[in-house]
Amino acid sequence: MPACPRRICCTLLLTLAGLGCSNAGPVNPSFAVTMAEARQAMREMAAPRPLARPLVIVGGYLDPNVSPTYLKHQIHKVSSDERIIGVMVGFHDSFDECRRAVIDAVDRAFPGDDPLWTSEVDVIGVSLGGLVGRYAAAESRDADHPRRLRIARLFTISSPHQGAALANFAALNELHRDMVSGSPFMLYLGGCDAAAGYELYPYARLRDHLVGEELASPAGHTPIWLAPPPLEGGHGGAWRDHRIIADIARRLRGESPFSTEPRAPLPCQRGG
Repeated sequence: MPACPRRICCTLLLTLAGLGCSNAGPVNPSFAVTMAEARQAMREMAAPRPLARPLVIVGGYLDPNVSPTYLKHQIHKVSSDERIIGVMVGFHDSFDECRRAVIDAVDRAFPGDDPLWTSEVDVIGVSLGGLVGRYAAAESRDADHPRRLRIARLFTISSPHQGAALANFAALNELHRDMVSGSPFMLYLGGCDAAAGYELYPYARLRDHLVGEELASPAGHTPIWLAPPPLEGGHGGAWRDHRIIADIARRLRGESPFSTEPRAPLPCQRGG
């Protein structure tokens, strides 16, 4: 009697799941938290603690405000702080447009009286959003728009700090061309890093074929890396990875994070 198609599908899925579980990837000794431990930690943060300052969450490329909305909900649960805004930048054509969108949003939500700087904020940047946050804090290249984003702490998730692997392969517009490693934009931004006055926490996941985990932190920085869960790519789901969210939440609440210093190098960098 022929095998039931439904049974064949179930067997195939279980087999693939088994293979994935046996090949979940290396453990970062400086960030050795499991998904279950991270979820439990988020539950234990049920007693909210207000944020030290307003929080700005900047979404990624072609992101219709999904990741900022999700992360805002997660951080609000552990802070009950209303001073959280999301900013959508992924449909702009240039980094200058993205920069102005973030600064304008902060000025509207948290107005200040400094003629050059916005009010001080913490920033979570998802993919492109992390690079936008870093650029918005740098000295402006546009004399008509000199305002800068005053950041205390910048948390980035799979952000192309040294360019994006996909842009290196196919750059279709100005935004993509600026994300090519070694582009004039990247060189300018790297030249501003020495004067950056904020703390930077660049999170990354292995097997990131869009950005490349080795590019997910500025030169001279080591990313805070994790292996993605079984059967999941490195880039797309990073912003909803509970291990990253719990680590950021603990830092925002003034608690000890799961990730520790010194940061372990990426697996491919060990011994080399």
